[in-house]
Amino acid sequence: RASSTKSWLWHQRLSHLNFDTINDLASNDLVAGLPKFKYHKEHLCPSCEQGKSKRASHPPKPVPNSRQRLHLLYMDLCGPMRIDSINGKRYVLVIVDDYSRYTWVHFLRSKNEAPEVIIKFLKRITVLLQSPVIIIRTDNGAEFKNQVLKVYFDSVGISHQMSSVRTSQQNRVVERRNRTLVEAARTIKPDISFLHVFGALCYPKNDREDIGKLGAKSDIGFFIGYSADSCAYRIYNRRTKKIM
Repeated sequence: RASSTKSWLWHQRLSHLNFDTINDLASNDLVAGLPKFKYHKEHLCPSCEQGKSKRASHPPKPVPNSRQRLHLLYMDLCGPMRIDSINGKRYVLVIVDDYSRYTWVHFLRSKNEAPEVIIKFLKRITVLLQSPVIIIRTDNGAEFKNQVLKVYFDSVGISHQMSSVRTSQQNRVVERRNRTLVEAARTIKPDISFLHVFGALCYPKNDREDIGKLGAKSDIGFFIGYSADSCAYRIYNRRTKKIM
């Protein structure tokens, strides 16, 4: 058996190689010049602890913690995206229900919109599903850790849990969903069937007035663009001289 001094000497000579490998080299005569001793690690090596440190693994969670919908919601804000949306939005707020894994996605222009959007969402979803939100889990971002949300959570009895700093695994459900959404967006095949030539002649249906039995059921219009607020076209009506 090698002395403590000799064990650590060879550990340092071999660029801080782990002791199991050093013993394999010595016992199997794989290298020349290494004495055939049993080398022991009697204490921690400061250089190895600093240079080889790594995080403990986080085991997967096969079964959700929740037993009912809205019991636990995961939230995360993704962005800013490199390219703005057609409405100038660069951030994506992702909300995942732990029980059902149902996902809601909201697009924001800035992080400052997050508290207002979250509060509106919580009010709407609790009424829609007739079930209270018990726990919300987020990271430590300022968009979640602020006085506006704290006051609201306290007023409705929601418990706000935050993951540890630089430990996204604790919020892994929504983090993984973020990755899924981004990968899906990258692989979407663009659909350009809705594109039309500016000024193209069209005939919008006249369903807003009493046109009578023999009146024209459509007006003459011209395509001028796309709606920024809904899935619709913008058309100039020649008869009413208005943009629809």
